[in-house]
Amino acid sequence: MVVRGLLLLLMLLSTTVFAVSQLEARLDKNPVMLGESVLLEVTADSRLPANSINFRVLDNNFTVMVPSVNQSTRVINGDVSHTTTWSVTLLPKASGNFTIPAFSIDNVASEPILIEVLPVQQSSGTLRDVFLQSKLSSNQLMVQQMVYYDVTIYFSGDIQRGSLTEPQLEDALIQQVGQDQEGTELIDGERYRSITRRYAITPQRSGDFLITPPTFTGDVIDRDSARQSYFARSRTIVRQAEELPVTVQPQPAGYTGDWLVAALVTLNEEWQPEQAQLVQGEPVTRIITLSAVDVAANQLPELTVSLPDGFKVYQEQPQVNGAERAGRLVAQKVITSAIIANDVGEFELPEIKISWWNSQTNQLDQTILPGRKVKVLPNPKQNNTPAVVSEPVTPATASSPLPRPVSNWGWNHTSSVLLICWLLSAGLLLWRNHQFKQRPSATSVTERPAFNSKALQAACRSNNKIAAREQLLLWAKHHNILSHGSLTALSRQIDSVELTEQLARLNTALYSDTGTDWQGEALWQAWSSYHHDKHKPESRQTLAPLYPRQP
Repeated sequence: MVVRGLLLLLMLLSTTVFAVSQLEARLDKNPVMLGESVLLEVTADSRLPANSINFRVLDNNFTVMVPSVNQSTRVINGDVSHTTTWSVTLLPKASGNFTIPAFSIDNVASEPILIEVLPVQQSSGTLRDVFLQSKLSSNQLMVQQMVYYDVTIYFSGDIQRGSLTEPQLEDALIQQVGQDQEGTELIDGERYRSITRRYAITPQRSGDFLITPPTFTGDVIDRDSARQSYFARSRTIVRQAEELPVTVQPQPAGYTGDWLVAALVTLNEEWQPEQAQLVQGEPVTRIITLSAVDVAANQLPELTVSLPDGFKVYQEQPQVNGAERAGRLVAQKVITSAIIANDVGEFELPEIKISWWNSQTNQLDQTILPGRKVKVLPNPKQNNTPAVVSEPVTPATASSPLPRPVSNWGWNHTSSVLLICWLLSAGLLLWRNHQFKQRPSATSVTERPAFNSKALQAACRSNNKIAAREQLLLWAKHHNILSHGSLTALSRQIDSVELTEQLARLNTALYSDTGTDWQGEALWQAWSSYHHDKHKPESRQTLAPLYPRQP
């Protein structure tokens, strides 16, 4: 029992926090070269909490990494001793002489340390295993102007593993551009391998800033151990590039409108089909492409595209894309519109203008898509429509005088016989035609799917875009209007402006996000009117008139 009590007392004593009597700080190397890391260790002869020392006092002159804490206990001849060691990696921000201040715990302080940071000099004769260099494409920017930041890792030995952080800039958008580029370079007579990574930085506010450089942490093979033993040891290193200053200017005073900073901005248009003149009622496709260099895709402004009266436009959702070309970012916005000219004549399409800040000339610039004159020709199909529609009931037929009660051609027995024979022939012809139609009807239904106008009506009234398209194409094939193709091809065969317009609306709704609210009732009405006018009169004239006009 006595032994157990002593052991329990010893365990309690080993976990008790003792008063601090000694605090010591030391560096693993001094002096240190700019861009290299130095390890600071602070040791106390007691078990202490991890937050007993605040290393934030070093932030002005060093980049302070996350500290690690190690606690140990030793028992020698019954004497128990405790130690707490803080280890923190420091990266100097500039060359010069700096003082690491004394740290204090419970009125016990360490000695301050004077550290010398040497600048990086060419032809110094000192072999560096790993070091970083950074550069900016420009250090004088406009707000929201993209700048390219390159950081290169140079290493002469073997890197087992490593990681690289991103550069940091307050209130800025940062993204990596492309893939890492590997190469070699001769520096101070030593061949170094290199890995270069590019970032695009876009500041969002004006002012003077310092870009916090990336930090590389990795394991490298120790050269000394590799010479002495086959099993080489690795060591962990931390390296950082130098800070770079940047000045960001605000927008020019009095500037209004969308703010866009780029190296180049272009506007192009394409017409499909490509033609010098338009035809009334026939849709054409206009594609406008906005391209910008050194711009992110989300920075492209909206385009205002207007047309004169007499044109109807059905615009699709703009497509915005971004890509990397030769180490630079290129953004594009593509606007596709279906255009239908309703009036005949000559029209002038207005120009499209974009104002932007040219980062190459450092001044305001404009990109203009010139206006163009277009001539709209009458649709020959529409000109023939009135003659077809008015065929069943012509003014001459409606206003023709009634037969005279007295005719020079008298009614006689011969006329009666001729009438009876004609009626018998017509009846026989109708009977044979009826019998002929009854026989192949079963096979015709199975061989060829018939168009169903009720299905089209249901699709339009339920706003079913896909079903409406299928029925329209089936209708076109059934009436030999179009053997195969799309709604665009069908619209070119239709000589009704109203139906052509509704087909363009349906086509836009099918292939763009804006078509979710498509209403099919207007399409059904336009189709019903066109179908009635085009096909119903033809069915009336399939039989000869019962009473031919007398000579």
